[in-house]
Amino acid sequence: MTTVEVPYSIAAALPSLSVMDITNDVSREVAEAGVTSGIAYLHTESALSLVRVQERETGFFEDLESLLERVVPAKLRSRERLLAFLLGPRSEQVPFADGVLCLGQWQRILLFSLDAQHRPDWTLTLLG
Repeated sequence: MTTVEVPYSIAAALPSLSVMDITNDVSREVAEAGVTSGIAYLHTESALSLVRVQERETGFFEDLESLLERVVPAKLRSRERLLAFLLGPRSEQVPFADGVLCLGQWQRILLFSLDAQHRPDWTLTLLG
């Protein structure tokens, strides 16, 4: 897995946030599975983690920080749980064809964790 560098400002606003790029791991699993085409379902085990397909660029993290601070101020208790709830389901679905993920040129599969004890736990289910 590749750890993504999170800008300092968002790291300060969300000290428990960690982001890992799991694209290469998922790609390898899909290629080795022997299923040529279908959908890859990714899911996290932790209630404070989620998987997203997103471009991995600094501007995204800055925009995310701004949005989250407006919606859920930093001083609220249980902020991480509220953020996880607002960020939506913990899973993502990615189509694949000929054993290759169907992602845009700059898209990556990112594992977000709002848990101070980040666990890089995710499961992959292939349907094809």
